[in-house]
Amino acid sequence: MTLASLQDALLSAHATDDRRALVMLYLEAANLSKTSQDVEKECFFLTHAWIFALETDHELSDDLRARLERYGRA
Repeated sequence: MTLASLQDALLSAHATDDRRALVMLYLEAANLSKTSQDVEKECFFLTHAWIFALETDHELSDDLRARLERYGRA
């Protein structure tokens, strides 16, 4: 997914309040940031993914928290 299509998908998911989709989209944004070695941006997106995961009882909640903990952020 390109950055532009990811931004469009995030806006669409926010507009429809699709929180489960937001978990995956913010995770994808975090992974893109990790690839570019931008820890601040990665953690920003991970935090959003984690919050939406907690709100939806998403199966990735623990994994997202663990990833944030590795950066000292959770």
